[in-house]
Amino acid sequence: MRKLTVAQGTALSAGAVLGTGIISMPALTAAIAGPASLVAWVLLVLLSAPLAWTFGELGARFPNGGGVSSYVRLAFGTRAADAVGWIFFTAVPLGAPIACSFAGGYVADVVGGGEVTRFLTFLGIVGVVFVMNWLGLHISGRAQLILTATLAALLLATVLAALPHARIANLTPFAPQGWPAVGTAAALLVWAFAGWEAVSSLSPDYADPRREVPKATLLAVIAVGVLYLSVAVASVLVLGPALAASQAPLADLLAVGVGGPVRPVVAVVAVLLTIGAVNAYLAGAARLGAALAKEGALPYRVFGSVRRSLVLVAAGAVGAALLPIEQHTLMLLVTGGITLVYVIGTAAAVRLLPGRGEKVVAGFAFSCVCVLLWLTGLPALLSLAVAAAAIGYRLWRDRVRVTRAAEGVSSRRA
Repeated sequence: MRKLTVAQGTALSAGAVLGTGIISMPALTAAIAGPASLVAWVLLVLLSAPLAWTFGELGARFPNGGGVSSYVRLAFGTRAADAVGWIFFTAVPLGAPIACSFAGGYVADVVGGGEVTRFLTFLGIVGVVFVMNWLGLHISGRAQLILTATLAALLLATVLAALPHARIANLTPFAPQGWPAVGTAAALLVWAFAGWEAVSSLSPDYADPRREVPKATLLAVIAVGVLYLSVAVASVLVLGPALAASQAPLADLLAVGVGGPVRPVVAVVAVLLTIGAVNAYLAGAARLGAALAKEGALPYRVFGSVRRSLVLVAAGAVGAALLPIEQHTLMLLVTGGITLVYVIGTAAAVRLLPGRGEKVVAGFAFSCVCVLLWLTGLPALLSLAVAAAAIGYRLWRDRVRVTRAAEGVSSRRA
């Protein structure tokens, strides 16, 4: 079996983080914090280094394809690992409508229709992905990399074309909503930076994880940081106050830079990128649900096959899209769950990593993600409730098993 090179690992790690968020997050964060949203982008890029390093170090020292859940199991046991699994499983149906809404904004920018077009785009993307997964027609890893490379190329081309039109005056007023809004924007930006836990999942595929994982992780952090900050800075400096109201910021930037009929092209790229991302989300969640059921973390009769889990995840995504909850709050519900996973994962790293310096870095990452969880506010309570439900279900199941075993012994004696 061929092993990952550092270059391939860098591409896969960066691809796990570069996702649908970048096509709309500059506008969403600008609407919350104005030009001061750039501070939130810088903070999340800086946090990426110790966070990615922590998961990379776990992968280098304990190579395991199970990723963060396997380290949580090693550090804190089955119940904590169940909580991580439940959080990931519930985040997908909540997150799919948001990801599709980003692409829907680009489609609506071309054909009009506003929220109706966004919802129809969501139904179309989820429907295509559902049928693909039901029939077993999955987008290959190579195709996923092509989509990620296309996104990276589009980002670079957009920034280079638009920067000559930048205006420093667009930085004022810098913090129109006050500095607390920067914290809210940072909590929302977890959406764009989620994926660093995948670094540890890739570790068994390297020939020499101890040496190569840290290199690939460092290069991925640099690549993601440069791309994200470039787009965020260009968006604020070029689009100015119009950025906050934009439903297709990359298309607006590219239109300013090169002109011509670029919007349909960007809309097609946004839809294809979203199909790839949602395919990964739904396929992974369907398999996760079935795996959790086999491990006793979910009811087997309901979630015990990949297809049954797929139906439930897709139905949950449609239900989430129909909820009377604004997009900002729905995003915080998802990012709160992801952040709680990072809290548990970095806590596991503090316990598992042997060196003092390693524990200090992991502890710093743990402190930072705890702050992010607090900044999420009330929506973070959902992730805490999901974790509590996972632990409660395991306790109930264990009690039932012990009771049935005791009844079986009693009946045999009788």
